[in-house]
Amino acid sequence: MAKKIRSKERDAIIQSLKSGVTPKVGIQHIQVGRVKELKALIQDIERVSDGGSAFRLIIGEYGSGKTFFLSVVRSIALERKLVAVNADLSPDRRIHASSGQARNLYSELMRNMSTRNKSDGNALTSVVEKFITEARKEADASNKEITVVIHERLSSLSELVGGYDFAKVIEAYWLGHEQDNDDLKSHAIKWLRAEYSTKTDARKDLGVRSIITDASFYDSLKLLSLFVRQAGYQGLIVNLDELVNLYKLHSTQARTSNYEQILRMLNDCLQGSAEHLGFLLGGTPEFLLDPRKGLYSYDALQSRLAGNTFAKQAGVIDYSSPALHLASLTPEELYILLKNLRHVYASGDQSQYLVPDEALKSFLHHCSQTVGDAYFRTPRNTIKAFLDMLAVVDQNPSIVWDSLISSVSIEEEKPSDVELEVEESEDGLADFKL
Repeated sequence: MAKKIRSKERDAIIQSLKSGVTPKVGIQHIQVGRVKELKALIQDIERVSDGGSAFRLIIGEYGSGKTFFLSVVRSIALERKLVAVNADLSPDRRIHASSGQARNLYSELMRNMSTRNKSDGNALTSVVEKFITEARKEADASNKEITVVIHERLSSLSELVGGYDFAKVIEAYWLGHEQDNDDLKSHAIKWLRAEYSTKTDARKDLGVRSIITDASFYDSLKLLSLFVRQAGYQGLIVNLDELVNLYKLHSTQARTSNYEQILRMLNDCLQGSAEHLGFLLGGTPEFLLDPRKGLYSYDALQSRLAGNTFAKQAGVIDYSSPALHLASLTPEELYILLKNLRHVYASGDQSQYLVPDEALKSFLHHCSQTVGDAYFRTPRNTIKAFLDMLAVVDQNPSIVWDSLISSVSIEEEKPSDVELEVEESEDGLADFKL
């Protein structure tokens, strides 16, 4: 017997998909297809768990399901006892910057930190608490002072850039924990979230000489991957979406600086310099392939991200490539997706289905006639239209589904035509124009 879907979960899925965004809960109810891509990403997750690293660019058209795919991989990583951090790039959040945008991105990643027990984000405090719990267990088992154990566990971090102050902040949290000093604990979390804007404040509150800045964005992530390992997790997955915002940067210098940072991440992951760390970056084909403004405009990246020519000749896909192009959903997979959506809309109760299987076939046929193959290449608008139709049938039982299908209007997904111009001035400030 099919399991009922809770109304809270059902509503979250329906509302998210109707507004064109990926739901944060219940994605297992609607996931279809992309089996080989998921298999490749699960191997990456296992590599990170084993002490290695992974780097993937997830490339797909607007509305093709990149964000959804990244969410599925994230939920698998959480199940495998990894810590996941995710954020969307935007005009004020970048991988490399000189005016606080990279620090903003790091802060957003920390706010969205998730673990298996806290899958909705804000898990940073519980990860630090878990580290202290693990240290306490080891201290009890070996009859050592807990401060000695904490020092020993954090000694490996001290060798890395910024590691000494990172370790000092964790110790400050432990002191706050022991002395019931909530201020000290909140100062430590504030530092870990990169919310200190001046070194003076951090030194006054915590006695450390440095803070997480634009320049230390990537080094701080490497530190964090080792720290979560010490806290008893398998590793860290960093999920960055909407990388097309880098492609839209008007300043060539700003774009190149961000691409250099991506190259550094890629090199570290391919050469094995990073440990227990995986990067998943979501972008559009033009972000990757455009020879003027995309990643291919940077020669060192183009040579590393170029497609496998043998795979192209054979007409197959190389799933080990750093740049993974999402395959389109087949019409059969889209049919299963619509069945899943109908099932979710009925809260998992088959007797409450609003339309029969025949309606799904008619709907897909109509999409094929009006939009062509784009209806399964970029399924976002198709999904929205189908849910709109179910809503009408649900609210107006007298209306027959087949009278609605012919009037359904589905537009082909088009990228945003708003070019974002960011002009970098010499003092590092940026002027934003639309």
